Amino acid sequence: MLKQLRGRAELFGPSQEVLPSAPTWPLAAVLLAVTDDRNNPEVILTQRADHLSTHSGEVSFPGGKVDAIDLSLRETALRESHEEIGLDPARVTVLGSMPAVLTRWKIEVTPIVGIVPADIDLTPNFDEIDSIFRVPLEYLLRDERVRTDIFRRKHIEFWAPVYHYEGYEIWGFTAGILVEFLNRVFDAGIRVDSSDAPQKLFT
Repeated sequence: MLKQLRGRAELFGPSQEVLPSAPTWPLAAVLLAVTDDRNNPEVILTQRADHLSTHSGEVSFPGGKVDAIDLSLRETALRESHEEIGLDPARVTVLGSMPAVLTRWKIEVTPIVGIVPADIDLTPNFDEIDSIFRVPLEYLLRDERVRTDIFRRKHIEFWAPVYHYEGYEIWGFTAGILVEFLNRVFDAGIRVDSSDAPQKLFT
């Protein structure tokens, strides 16, 4: 799988472009980091701290909003990952970016895809993160969802699977990005608009 990921880097867009001077929406970037274990590559995820005012306790990629010091979305993702989980930017091999997604909160988020050493030592910043965990790509490719969530805001509808892994619930934006990544790189064919699993509606 790791070889396939590296071999399909052309599927990702550039990640070093200059930030737009007048973006339509607030900008953010997250790091979709895959470990370089040939036998069992994993995605690195975090659980946000319970005391945060927004998205508390939710599973997410490391990342955040663009800061004034950032020259690119790549810099945003790497800076935030260093602040949140102690990931040294020099140890990330960036492959590129996935298409930006406008969240329900009107923030345009760009996932930056990178490869990191499997034995890398990560430490949560407890001001922002309660824990760091890893999910094998093999598990995600099996699409063992427990339900499918449907988010409706006016005329917009967004579907996303929900996965339970070792006590963590992966859902919403994070699950949607993971499925897009798996379908894009591995031709996983994971559908988000239908499933035998139960459905839950958010309006």
